[in-house]
Amino acid sequence: MKLKIQARAKINWTLDVVGVLPNGYHDLDMLMQSVTLCDQMTIEDADALTLSVRGAGGFVPADESNLVLRAAQALREHTGCEKGAAMTLRKYIPVAAGMGGGSSDAAAALKGLNVLWGLGLSDDELEKIGLTIGADVPFCIRGGLQRAQGVGERLTPVPLKRPLYLVAFQPCRGLSTKEVFTSLHEDGIREEDRPKTEAAQRALQNGDVRLLGRSLGNVLEPVSRRLRPDIDKAIRDIEASGAVGARMTGSGSAVFGVYLHAGVCRKAAQELQKTYPACRMMRTAECGVVIEQI
Repeated sequence: MKLKIQARAKINWTLDVVGVLPNGYHDLDMLMQSVTLCDQMTIEDADALTLSVRGAGGFVPADESNLVLRAAQALREHTGCEKGAAMTLRKYIPVAAGMGGGSSDAAAALKGLNVLWGLGLSDDELEKIGLTIGADVPFCIRGGLQRAQGVGERLTPVPLKRPLYLVAFQPCRGLSTKEVFTSLHEDGIREEDRPKTEAAQRALQNGDVRLLGRSLGNVLEPVSRRLRPDIDKAIRDIEASGAVGARMTGSGSAVFGVYLHAGVCRKAAQELQKTYPACRMMRTAECGVVIEQI
């Protein structure tokens, strides 16, 4: 058997830190969304478990530190399965960008190997395994639009009224999530930097794109803007292109903008690509992983 898998990126409509959990991790409240930008993976039967990575410019290793191999090994340990697989990953999601690239790849590996090896695990079981790999992996397994709380593992589906059109790109080098959260702890959070999460959720449910644009927010953005000033300029450039709202996603350094209509978004993407060649148009997606047998 050979499988072709889309591992879809994510963006954060909102990201808030609402406290500290007993284990010392930050207690988060986020609206997370799958988008059509994706990495491509193929998985097929093989004697050994191997991974080949293409298209990442050498920034993504293919060794045991890669989340794909870590996810595969965790799945083996959980089930006792000793089968192998040859996995090839082609990267399109920017690295260290806050778009969930590594997490989506791990989610794709878990879901794909579950099929390839005939394990029959439910998504709930895969999410529990995924959480041992990374906090965003459960969301990437489930995908769509979710209210994510805790470290991101408590997921509540939110109905999306209609598809939305976005641009997204990484205007500068990546950021370390640990560095950003450390700086946030030192700087603190200003109330005016918090997102309007409830309003954003209503806007998404009702298809009110203008309200959504006014409600976006990310408490990590001021820290990341200070560490990478190019983020600030990129957000202003997206706003100037006609977006109803623009923000950084995750801990950065990727930024995105949302538009009223596909045509406006397409024109904006073409204009932004003159300054930011990596800029891509995309739309919201209903799931995080798509599997096709070939």
